Amino acid sequence: MGLCLLVYTLAQRLIRTALYEAQLTIKNQLGKSIDNPTLKWIFQCFQAIHLVTFNHQAQVSNWNQDRDFILKLFPQDCHRYYQVVT
Repeated sequence: MGLCLLVYTLAQRLIRTALYEAQLTIKNQLGKSIDNPTLKWIFQCFQAIHLVTFNHQAQVSNWNQDRDFILKLFPQDCHRYYQVVT
């Protein structure tokens, strides 16, 4: 449990630091721009993304600009998970 909380806290700090350094914000559940989102909210933003295979070609569905913006705040290793070139 302690390890999970450590990873959660480090990921949340990474997002907040990236937003602070770039002087950017993201929208929260109420549509307000904030610079200190929780990791729970970030996970909820990525909840409806699916990998769809059609004609032997895999694609990510339900991708939008907001999710792309959030993903750019994470390291390159996370980009490969969603198979998105940013």
